Amino acid sequence: MNILVIKRIGSQTVKLENPISIIGTSAIVGPKEGEGPLKTYFDVILEDDLWGQESFEKAESKIQEESIKLAIANANLSPKDIEFLFSGDLLNQITTSSYTARQLEIPHFGLYGACSTMTESLSLGAMIVDGGFANNVVCATSSHFASAERQFRFPLEYGNQRNFSSQWTVTGAGATVLSTTGNGPYITYITTGKILDLGIKDVSNMGAAMAPAAIDTISQHFKDTGYTPDDYDLIITGDLGLVGKKIVLDLMRKDGFDLSENYSDCGIKIFDGVEQDTHAGGSGCGCAAVVFNGYIYKEMMKGNLNRVLLVATGALHSPIMTFQGESIPGIAHAVTIDNLVF
Repeated sequence: MNILVIKRIGSQTVKLENPISIIGTSAIVGPKEGEGPLKTYFDVILEDDLWGQESFEKAESKIQEESIKLAIANANLSPKDIEFLFSGDLLNQITTSSYTARQLEIPHFGLYGACSTMTESLSLGAMIVDGGFANNVVCATSSHFASAERQFRFPLEYGNQRNFSSQWTVTGAGATVLSTTGNGPYITYITTGKILDLGIKDVSNMGAAMAPAAIDTISQHFKDTGYTPDDYDLIITGDLGLVGKKIVLDLMRKDGFDLSENYSDCGIKIFDGVEQDTHAGGSGCGCAAVVFNGYIYKEMMKGNLNRVLLVATGALHSPIMTFQGESIPGIAHAVTIDNLVF
């Protein structure tokens, strides 16, 4: 049987037949993030990194759980109105999201896209709603500086020195409620990324490892949709930081796309790199999550931004494979978020 695919355009992009409305968001961050330049955009700023829990991992689960509950409340819904939860995190077996879902009793799809998880969840959630399989879904992700350091680098007690290309994992969680109803902003296009690996092995240089995937996805998005950089008020990657941003600008220009006027990165936005000593910027699943659900969403609701290309980026490595000498695969997923739907 031949099935006519009418929503696929180009080679990697889906144009949603029914633009999916964002009807509620939330962003909860740790103390360091709450001292940064975006502090006025966050719903909750923690007083400490444990938030009354016994461990950093348990604290991260609480942060994600409360973020999801708050986003649902901000959408004027209750958990029983949510048909699916799409969530993931950085820890082994996505334990943060699993323990969070255990508390919420919402049908759950557990995702792992490393720091690309925010747009991965938005992509899958929007397609499920557009396909008529749900009316309301929640997309969420989180990270925690201390739990990520313990898993991917060294426990904080070790006191290791950080390279200047390294980034600071964001402590925070963001959640988005997508619905068939609402007045936007809307998700209109989804460009799913491919894994790219150009041989970077330095776990302290995630920006360089992920930048090729971001370049590939952004370029393909423009080719598939016919959009140009000028069609967007903001094009923003998830957490390439200062190193990755420079690579993107340089190589996109060589590919014929000048992003110099409207391109930024969530990892640069969330911290004051000089005052807060975060070296190359922020990172982690929570980086794109809180910048999008806090800063970008609220700026779109004010009308200051009308069309945004959000491109969350992920480094799909593990300590075991890194110790075995493997390089770091990268991926990037893009979603168009639009007030300009006719």
